[in-house]
Amino acid sequence: MSTDFQQGRAALGARLRELRTEADLTGKQLAARLGWQPSKVSRLENGRQTATVADLEAWVAALGAIDDLHELKARLRGLETSYRSWKRQLAAGHRAVQEGHALQESQAKIVHLFESGIIPGIFQTPEYARGVLTDVSDRIGSPRDIEAGVRARMQRQEVLYRPGRHFHALLWEGALHVVRCAPEAMAAQLDRLCGVIGLDTVTLGVIPFGVRTTFSPMHGFWIMDERLVVAETWNAELWLDSTDDVTLYRKIWNLMAASAVYEHKAHRLITRARDQFTRP
Repeated sequence: MSTDFQQGRAALGARLRELRTEADLTGKQLAARLGWQPSKVSRLENGRQTATVADLEAWVAALGAIDDLHELKARLRGLETSYRSWKRQLAAGHRAVQEGHALQESQAKIVHLFESGIIPGIFQTPEYARGVLTDVSDRIGSPRDIEAGVRARMQRQEVLYRPGRHFHALLWEGALHVVRCAPEAMAAQLDRLCGVIGLDTVTLGVIPFGVRTTFSPMHGFWIMDERLVVAETWNAELWLDSTDDVTLYRKIWNLMAASAVYEHKAHRLITRARDQFTRP
């Protein structure tokens, strides 16, 4: 979770507390009106829980402060621009998420990306993508529009063939070995990755096992045109657009790029990983 998000959530909580105290109610009294546990009121006011729109609507209704609802919703939208939980994003299914990513990628001229444990969606085969999206639906409990999500993910890849775009991609070698589908499908996915190396719009590097680095492969991230970082965690996607955040992530990406191998050396690592899925 980003510092900006934490600060924003704390500020929203402080505003909720202010509205409660202006109404001359204790936390327990407000909780009783709302039919909530007092601990929920405390968590919201202290920035330890993210309010939902329904929470805000109930809060102002209980306090007779309907005029403040627009402001509170605006504060919440400000949080959601930087912190987007997977559960909320996937409530509408995989297709909507994939189409959102496609829009970001189509608007960007230069993308720098890193993945530590997965083949990037923009390079995935249908079978590999199907395995990944199925796992996500099972883990999060989101709608299982798997086939619509796979089709949308494949459509995202059209941007790879548009002139004037370039994807600078880095993979930790471990991403080549994480099994997300059947062995034969894994082999096909790594064949596809070898083919990506020859595209004019892609530079692909692989960071080998055993290389000395000044960083750890903590999580995947994408840098869009030096203006936006999209970083993934287990429960959310962070959209970071401050100059400091973009500069830091680009510095980390540059360190990673210096540790990677490219062209025939990258091809060799990919084919070596593929061999494990084709052995009898």
